[in-house]
Amino acid sequence: MTATVAARARVRLTAELVNDADVFAGLAPAWERLAGRCAAATPFQSHAWLHSWWLSYGRPGRLRLLLVRAGRDLVAAAPLMLVRRPLPALLPLGAGISDYADVLLDDADDGRAAGVLTEALADAARTALVDFREVRPGGAVERVYDRWPGPRRTVPDSPCLELPAVPMDELIARLPSGKSGQRARAKLRRLAALGVRRRTVGPEEVGTALDRLLALHRLQWQGRDVTSEHLRPRFRAHLLRAVGPMVRSGNAVVTEFRIGDEVVAVDLTLLSGGMAGGYLYGAHPGLRERRADVAVILLDACAELTGSGGPGTLSLLRGDEPYKRHWRPDRVVNQRLLMARRHTAPLLTAALCGTTARQRGRELRHRWRERGRP
Repeated sequence: MTATVAARARVRLTAELVNDADVFAGLAPAWERLAGRCAAATPFQSHAWLHSWWLSYGRPGRLRLLLVRAGRDLVAAAPLMLVRRPLPALLPLGAGISDYADVLLDDADDGRAAGVLTEALADAARTALVDFREVRPGGAVERVYDRWPGPRRTVPDSPCLELPAVPMDELIARLPSGKSGQRARAKLRRLAALGVRRRTVGPEEVGTALDRLLALHRLQWQGRDVTSEHLRPRFRAHLLRAVGPMVRSGNAVVTEFRIGDEVVAVDLTLLSGGMAGGYLYGAHPGLRERRADVAVILLDACAELTGSGGPGTLSLLRGDEPYKRHWRPDRVVNQRLLMARRHTAPLLTAALCGTTARQRGRELRHRWRERGRP
């Protein structure tokens, strides 16, 4: 046991409920220090991401931050908000546009901070369900779930696809056949012949690069189904606020891809100690006419981040699209952790019924699509 850990063990732990957005804003330094001591933390648990999300998507009076301190040191934090519909629930901040949700817990915790956080969460829940969606396996909130005193359930959530942190050559070697590898190498040679160059964007240029990314994203999806949230002003405002500080802290990389003087693609990759995740990109449709494979462009850039001693996992994040499966990734399913107090157990039952109904609906739609294929 280090001297710091031993000292903390002698300090009384205190829990605090914060619902003031200005106080949230001022927590950035302590929050980031704690995130650095939580190996399970992903970029979506960074202060810059969560505070910016709150400014774009939060509703006044609904913020619920649970903080646990050992003296002045922040040793646990649960960033939550209260919703009333469809059920009264405490949900993690970042919902909708974040691929992973979690709490922060100091890795050196001997169980006391997790226990205090669990008690504070149970007290804060009162008449609401605690509903943690999109928890990556091994998330810190599992230490809370294990201690939860009331009814609880875990159900599968979104699938995420992950690749190992290896150079591009090794990713190509994972492909299922020699012909697949040959095609991938030919695509890389094609990019070199076109003169595709990539450049990492500095913090002072992030705003301009993100506007290019969103413009190219809109253009590439023109006339096709697109995630409508990515086209909304509040999403743009969130990215512009969050990504600059994340680039400065090493939690994000923005990369521009050029042919000559023209920016043909822009990528946003989010980083944490154990992962790099390709979050969003925009690519000019003209790349297809030039026979440039956008997936190879992006994967090659991400592989350079992860394959050179960087994060241990290259995550393709949520979604099970065919172009991702081509690279033979591991399928890792996020979990939904539901926790209730004994008198709110009916809320847990209602949430489970809703989950089952939506799953059956998805299966039915999938079957109809399959029947409609030639």
